Amino acid sequence: MSEDVGAADPSDPVAYPVPDLADVELVDVLRALADPIRLEVVRRLADGEPRPKTVQLWDFDVQKSTLSHHFKTLREAGLTRTIVNGRQHDILLRRAELDERFPGLIESVLGD
Repeated sequence: MSEDVGAADPSDPVAYPVPDLADVELVDVLRALADPIRLEVVRRLADGEPRPKTVQLWDFDVQKSTLSHHFKTLREAGLTRTIVNGRQHDILLRRAELDERFPGLIESVLGD
């Protein structure tokens, strides 16, 4: 599977790799979206704006490590990209790419 580091520099050790969407299977995307917290994260990111990956902002009743696991699962499934700006890490839905690879999927999942 090929990987894309997104907005981060490939030589940067904190870059978060994301899968090439050509290699992403629909079943993996649906599996990631099956969790209520991950589905809510995608709903909140659907407007296309990146959000900081801070526990306080998301206001879920889970530990920081659990939220980090959810973010990682979404990224590894190809749904999101992590943007590293110094110490701040933002999460962004790969909406345009997902709409191209799986037309109508995000709309149907979100009820748009």
